[in-house]
Amino acid sequence: MDKILEGLVTSSHPVNVKKVIVKKVVESAENSINEEQCKAMFTVTTRLVLEGEDCFQKQVGHQVLEAYARYHRTEFENFFNRNFVITLLQEGYGSLDRKDIAIIDYIHSGLKLIMSCPSVLDIFAVLQVEVLRIVCERPEPLLCARLSELLSDFVQCVPKGKMSISFCQQLVRTIGHFQCISTLEKELREYVSQVTKVSSLLQNIWKAEPCTLLPSLQEVFAIISSTDASFEPSVALASLVQHIPLQMITVLIRSLTTDPNVKDASMTQALCRMIDWLSWPLAQHVETWVIALLKGLAAVQKFTILIDVTLLKIELVFNRLWFPLVRPGALAVLSHMLLSFQHSPEAFHMIVPHVVNLVQSFKRDGPPSSTTFLIQFSELMHCMIYHYSGFPDLYESILEALKDLPKPSEEKVKLILNQSAWTSQSNALASCLPRLSGKSETGKTGLINLGNTCYMNSVLQALFMATDFRRQVLSLNMNGCNTLMKKLQHLFAFLAHTQRETYAPHVFFEASRPPWFTPRSQQDCSEYLRFLLDRLHEEEKTLKALSATSPDTMITDGNVQPSSPSGADDFPRHQNTGWRSGDKTLIESMFGGKLQTNICCLNCRSTSQKIEAFSDLSLAFCPSTSDKPAQNMICSLPEKEDDCIEIDVSPETEPQSVHLPLAEEGDPAKPKAIGGEVLANSPCVLDTATCESTVECANDSCRISGREKPLSVTDLLNYFLAPEILNGENRYHCEKCSSLQNAEKTMQILEEPEYLILTLLRFSYDPKCHVRRKILDNVSIPLVIELPVERTTSSSSSGDCNRDVDDVPDVGENLAKKLKPSGAEDFSCTQLLPYVLSSIVVHSGTSSESGHYYTYARNVTNSTRCIQPEKSNLASSQSQIVGKETCNSVVGNDKPCNDLSKEWFLFNDSRVTFTSFQSVLNITSRFPKDTAYVLIYKKHSSNDIENVKSNSAHGLWVNGEPPLQKELMDAITKDNKLYLQEQELNARTRALQAASASCSFRPNGFDDNDPPGSCGPTGGGGGGFGTIGRLVF
Repeated sequence: MDKILEGLVTSSHPVNVKKVIVKKVVESAENSINEEQCKAMFTVTTRLVLEGEDCFQKQVGHQVLEAYARYHRTEFENFFNRNFVITLLQEGYGSLDRKDIAIIDYIHSGLKLIMSCPSVLDIFAVLQVEVLRIVCERPEPLLCARLSELLSDFVQCVPKGKMSISFCQQLVRTIGHFQCISTLEKELREYVSQVTKVSSLLQNIWKAEPCTLLPSLQEVFAIISSTDASFEPSVALASLVQHIPLQMITVLIRSLTTDPNVKDASMTQALCRMIDWLSWPLAQHVETWVIALLKGLAAVQKFTILIDVTLLKIELVFNRLWFPLVRPGALAVLSHMLLSFQHSPEAFHMIVPHVVNLVQSFKRDGPPSSTTFLIQFSELMHCMIYHYSGFPDLYESILEALKDLPKPSEEKVKLILNQSAWTSQSNALASCLPRLSGKSETGKTGLINLGNTCYMNSVLQALFMATDFRRQVLSLNMNGCNTLMKKLQHLFAFLAHTQRETYAPHVFFEASRPPWFTPRSQQDCSEYLRFLLDRLHEEEKTLKALSATSPDTMITDGNVQPSSPSGADDFPRHQNTGWRSGDKTLIESMFGGKLQTNICCLNCRSTSQKIEAFSDLSLAFCPSTSDKPAQNMICSLPEKEDDCIEIDVSPETEPQSVHLPLAEEGDPAKPKAIGGEVLANSPCVLDTATCESTVECANDSCRISGREKPLSVTDLLNYFLAPEILNGENRYHCEKCSSLQNAEKTMQILEEPEYLILTLLRFSYDPKCHVRRKILDNVSIPLVIELPVERTTSSSSSGDCNRDVDDVPDVGENLAKKLKPSGAEDFSCTQLLPYVLSSIVVHSGTSSESGHYYTYARNVTNSTRCIQPEKSNLASSQSQIVGKETCNSVVGNDKPCNDLSKEWFLFNDSRVTFTSFQSVLNITSRFPKDTAYVLIYKKHSSNDIENVKSNSAHGLWVNGEPPLQKELMDAITKDNKLYLQEQELNARTRALQAASASCSFRPNGFDDNDPPGSCGPTGGGGGGFGTIGRLVF
C-alpha cells in the first residue's frame, strides 16, 4: 500500500483521480496489516508531510498518516518515539534543516495522535529540554510562533522548575531579536500576529508559574538598557507590557530607579526604547509604564536622564499622533513630557513648527472621534504657551489654529502645571528618600532670608503679587542697563519662572539696601518700601534726562557707550502695553498720586493751597471715644495733625490765597506722624490716665487701647482726610494777616494711584511715659474700599460726577462747597473709586527694631469684577471713605467672594503656602503680636480690561503675561538646569545613606494652625514679650 500511495502522488494523473484513490487508501487503514507494513506507511506519509513537493502531497501525507495512526496506535507509538523526535529536532529530516517549521508542525500533529499513549511522557520530557535549546538559538518569528502554538496546546512540554525561568528569559531575548524588514501591510500583520502568539505563551507561563515573571522582566530591562551599539532590541518587546500586572508598577519602578547598579547611560537607553514601544500597534499600557518610569526618575531626582530622553524623543512621540492605533498612548506620554519639562522651552519649541499642520489636518480630514483628541491637545498647547509666554511670534499661528477649540481657564492651567512639574512628583516611588526640594503646590517661589531681611522679602513678594506692576517690570526692554530696575526685573523673572523652591536675592539686596540700614539688623519694611520706590523713580527720571540731553549715548554697567540714532529707545522702555501715559515714570504711573493741602485762615478767610505727590499714605490711629469727645466732623472722628502723610516729591505748585466763606471753628490739633511713628505729644491721644490704663508688655514696648469696637481701614482713612483745626501751639502763620492765626486744614486727593499703599502707623514714642510703643489694636481690613478723588468740572458737566455736591446733605463740613471760590466757573466734586485688596504685610513682634515680617497676597488684575460696596449710613461729605468689611463687597469672575478668598497666599520668607482671607482677618485676634502694617489696594478700572484684552488678542502678551527678554529667559533656563543637576547630585549623595535615612518632611499646604510669623519656639519671629534686642532669623 505504501508503494501504491507513493506512486500515486508522484504520477501525472488528474488531481480528481488522485483524490479518489487517496480516499480508498484512507479507508483501507481500517484493515489489519502487520507492523512492518505500518512502519512503511508511516515512513512514506512522514516523507510526504515533511518533503512533499506541493501542498497536495503534504495534504495527502497528513490524511493518510492520521488515518493509519488512529487505527494502528501501537505501531505509530513505536514509530513516533523519543529517539525519532530527538533526531528530528537535532538533525532535521532528509533535506530539511532542524530549524524548519515543518518539523515543529509535524511533531505538533504527532503529539495529538499519541496523546493517550504512555510513551508521550517520554516525548514531553525530551521536548522540555529541546525547546529551551531551540529558543537559545534565537529562532525567527515564524518558527517561534509555531513553537509557541505547540507549547500552548501541550503545556507539559514547557520546561519546569529552574528550567522554566531560563526558558522565559531566553524567550524574552528571542523576542528582542525579532525583526520585520518588510513594509507590506500583509506581511506586517503576519509579523504582529506571530509576536502576539509568543507573548501570549509567556503570559500563560507567568500565570502558571509566577516565579518566572520578575526574572523575565529583569531580562527585558537588561535588553533595553544595553549600551551595545551593535545591537538594537526589537520593538516587539512592547507586546509583553500588556501582560505585566499593573499593580506591580510601584514595586518595579522603585526597584529600577533606586538600584545603584543601574547606570545612567543604561537607564537612558531603557527609557528611550520604552518610548519607542509606542509604535507597537497592539500593545496596551505602554504609556502607563513609560509615564510611571518618568515619574519615578523625577522622584529620585535623576533629572539629567529626563532632560536627555525628552530632547531625544519628544519629536518621535509627537509624530506618533498621526497614527490612530497609537494616538491615545502617544498623547498621554507627550503631555507628561511637555508639562514636566518646565525649566526650559527647548522641548516645546522642538514640536512647535509641526503643531499647526497637525491641528489643521485633523480639522479637515479627521474622523468625528478626533474631536476629543483635538480638545485634549488644545489644552496641552494652551498650558505650554501660558508657561512660556515669551515667544508670541512662535505662538500666534498656533493660537489662530486653536481659536475654535475650548480654552482652559487660567486656574486650571496653573493647577496642571503645578501638578506636572518634576519638582512636584510624589515620592511614593522613592519613600526611602527625603522630600524633593521643589516648588510647593502653590507654584510660588519663596525668598531666602539673608539675615534679618524679612522686611525686604515681604515687600518684594507684595510688589511681585501686584500683577500689573509685575507685568510692566517684566515687559521693560532694559538693553543691558545695569540699573536697580534691571535687577528688579531679574528678580521678578526668577520668582515667576524658576524651578527652585526658594531664591536668594543677594544681588538685589545689596543694590537696594538703604545706606543707613545696618546689615543683618531688622529694619522697617515701610521705610524700605518708600526708599525702593523712590530709588526706582529717580533712576528712571535720570535715564530719561540723560537720553534727552545725550541721545547718542547709553549707560551699560555704569559706562557711557555709543548708541543707535534712536536715542531714548536704547534706555529702559516699556513695550506698547497701553498702561503708560505721558512722561510719568513707571513708579509714578503705578503708585503715584497727588494730594492737595488747603489751609484756611479763620481770621481773613484766605486759603493757601499746596499740591504734593505721594506714593503711599501713612495712616495714624485715631483716638477712641473714651479718650476724647467726638467732634462734629466727618464720621464724628476727631481731628489730626498736618504731618500725617509721608511724601516723596517736592511741591509742584506754589501756595496761593483764595478767599472763602466763613468756616466753623474746630478742635485742638491731632497727633503728629513722623516717619513710621506717631509722636504722642498731645493730651488728646495719651494723657496720664491713658498711660496708666494701657496694657503694657513686660518691656513696656506695646499697648492695646480699650476700644469698644475695632477700627477699620475705612476709619483710618476717614481720620486721615477729615478736616482739622490748627490752634494753640499749632496755629498757622497767615501771610495776609502777617501773624499766627487759628486755621482749618483740609486734604484732598486730586489724582489717584493705580496701586494705593497704606501704612498703618503702629510704632509710636510716648514722651510722657518715655517708652517706644507698638499699637497692637486690631484693624479690620475690607476687601474693597472706595477712595474719594476730587474732580474739577464745569457747571455744564456737573452731572458727570458720581455725586453732585448740591445733592449731598450739609452735615459737618461740605468740603467741595468750602473750597469753591465765589464767582468761579468751575467747581469740585468727589468721585468714589473702588480699590480691591491685593496684599498685606504683617509685622509680628513688639518693636520696629525686632520681630518678623511676612505677607498675605493674591493676584488681583483688572479682569476682576468689583461690585460697589455698601454705602455707609453715616452722613458725610465728599471726602468720606466708604467701605464695608463684608465678603459680599467683592465678586471676582462671577464667583462668590468666598471662592475668591481662597486664592490667597502666605509668603513667609522661604515658605509659601495657601491660606484664606478669613485667616487674614483673624490674624491679630489669634496672634496678638501679629498686626497688619502695610496694605496695598489695586484700583478697579474697566478701561484697563480692554487694554489687556487688546494686547492679548494681538499676541503681545499671552494670558496677560509679557514675553521675557531673551537674556532673562536664557539666564532662567541655565539656572533651572543647574538646579536640576544640584538636586540630582544631592539625591545621589543621600541614596548612599538611604538605608539609615528616615523619611521626615512637613508637607506644604494650608498653614493656618501656627502663627504665620513663627520663626522659632517663641513664635512671631520676635521672641516673647520679654525679649530684648534685635533677633537674627
